[in-house]
Amino acid sequence: MSLGIMAMRAAKTYSGKIEQLREKIKNADAVLIGAGAGLSTSAGFIYSGDRFKQYFSDFIEKYHFRNMYEGGFYPFDSLEEHWAYWSRYIYINRYMDAPKPVYENLFKLVGNKDYFVLTTNVDHCFQKAGFAKERLFYTQGDYGLFQCQTPCKPYTYDNETQVKRMTEEQKDMRIPTELIPKCPVCGKPMTMNLRADATFVQDEGWNIHAGYYEKFLNTHKKSKILFLELGVGYNTPGIIKYPFWQMTARNKNAEYICINKGETAVPNEIRARSIEIDADIYDVLNDLLSI
Repeated sequence: MSLGIMAMRAAKTYSGKIEQLREKIKNADAVLIGAGAGLSTSAGFIYSGDRFKQYFSDFIEKYHFRNMYEGGFYPFDSLEEHWAYWSRYIYINRYMDAPKPVYENLFKLVGNKDYFVLTTNVDHCFQKAGFAKERLFYTQGDYGLFQCQTPCKPYTYDNETQVKRMTEEQKDMRIPTELIPKCPVCGKPMTMNLRADATFVQDEGWNIHAGYYEKFLNTHKKSKILFLELGVGYNTPGIIKYPFWQMTARNKNAEYICINKGETAVPNEIRARSIEIDADIYDVLNDLLSI
């Protein structure tokens, strides 16, 4: 078989999946989106390479970090340096817009449906793209929130003003000492509201949105629901991937979609009601929106 014929068949297979998915979204009673890191990667939130060098060249020169994650876990000698790094990290990944309109295109696709979003992402991209707050459940925290490091109370605190001051006023890889965030209750240093260990705060807002998610699932137990999994890998498969497989298997009216470049999988038990697309999510969404 010639390479040309093979390429034509592959393209036809992809095009066929796009058409099927477009119809499934159109005909679904509800759409449950499960979003992982791959979705934001597709939107251009890259934590290594040129983007990392653009914003952290001084830290790379001093510590030889290979990506943002390494710096995020580094035991800096001072809180002034720690927050110089983290304020930049938060600012570019939470308060700057993503380079590509992946989330906006996703909203165009499902915004008129009965949808809900379950995500392990912490960059707030869904709300910035227009998704309704009451239809979102951020399970792993939010770059935009601080919490007490202990924590002394189950509270979180918006950090936008503080983070912007830290990025603007830092010098020589350090923030002014007076800008170190302190807990307003006990006075101890703050930390990020990100799920890393047992100190993660599930505050009132977290619990409210967990309730929204539970209500959505109960409402659509037997509905013609589409489980749309986007960019979910195997770091925390028990939050989105495995539950989506299980809920699809239990509901004969449900269908499952997995879109992830380089990492797709479908169990045999639900294969007849599933589509897997190994491609960049940005490209897939553009193709779904094209007429």
